[in-house]
Amino acid sequence: MPSGNVIRGSRIGSGPERPAERYAPAPRRAVTYWCRNDHATEIQVAVDAEEPPVWDCPRCGLPAGRDAENPPGRVRPEPYKTHLAYVKERRSEAEGEAILAEALAALRERRATPGS
Repeated sequence: MPSGNVIRGSRIGSGPERPAERYAPAPRRAVTYWCRNDHATEIQVAVDAEEPPVWDCPRCGLPAGRDAENPPGRVRPEPYKTHLAYVKERRSEAEGEAILAEALAALRERRATPGS
């Protein structure tokens, strides 16, 4: 007796049966991008879609643009910020002092009360 969880007639990685009968692929056009290292990358874009202004080069990872004579430059990464740097962006020094004083007062109160 076969088990009930077997999927018959399919295998891993198989596509749908007879896809050409069910749909027609959207019309596409080729768009070429160039990076600083003279790598040309061609992607397929739908005819009615707007192509992106910048595309990452799959060979070197640099940004690539539509103009072969003037490709975009290297993108500078934003420097790493610590948690404290983000907190300082949101709070002023006075607010930080007030929050610290409130937290220290609550801690001292908990330590002073026996049985907590």
